[in-house]
Amino acid sequence: MSSQNVTKPVYQKIAIDIANRILDGDFSIGDKLHGRSSLSSHYNVSPETVRRAIMLLNEVDIVEVIKGSGIIVKSVDNCLKFINKFKDIGSMNKSKNQILGLLNERNEIEKKIGERINELLDYSNRFVNINPFMPFEFKIYKGLSIVGKTICESKFWQNTNATIIGIRREGNLILSPGPYAVFKEEDIFLAIGEEDVYHKIKKFLYGDNN
Repeated sequence: MSSQNVTKPVYQKIAIDIANRILDGDFSIGDKLHGRSSLSSHYNVSPETVRRAIMLLNEVDIVEVIKGSGIIVKSVDNCLKFINKFKDIGSMNKSKNQILGLLNERNEIEKKIGERINELLDYSNRFVNINPFMPFEFKIYKGLSIVGKTICESKFWQNTNATIIGIRREGNLILSPGPYAVFKEEDIFLAIGEEDVYHKIKKFLYGDNN
């Protein structure tokens, strides 16, 4: 996934540019900035956009708007704080957008996994006698040690080398339950793996005597 560029509002870009110009020495404390109409022409924006930019700079004490005198540079130090602040916000917004993008990708992957599992289960049900990839089904009985544990906590995979692809619970099928799904009494889970995993799962669930 490519990084998304975070677009700042135009008035904010103008405020940052003016703050950078003050830092670069184009303006000093006490200097008067160009009037709003001149700034509008310089940035090729509306006077309202310039007004919002100046008000933003005024709020952070970089400039002071004095009626009858215009826009006066008030602080150089505050320019650096202001610029860094918006750099941080931009970085956080970029990270947020990247996270949202990754979550969307994960949802798409989980959807595709679910579709493939459905295909496998459908194929298994229709060709149960000849399908070498048929999922094994096991029931969780009352009193089993894994009841109440998550798949991860029970170390299911480490003990069986099998992957749980679904859980039948109260008439519903939970596809691709993930490592934090909890085993509950009367669950029937479906697992796939090599041929020997059936005996490994059976031993893991029910012990040597079953």
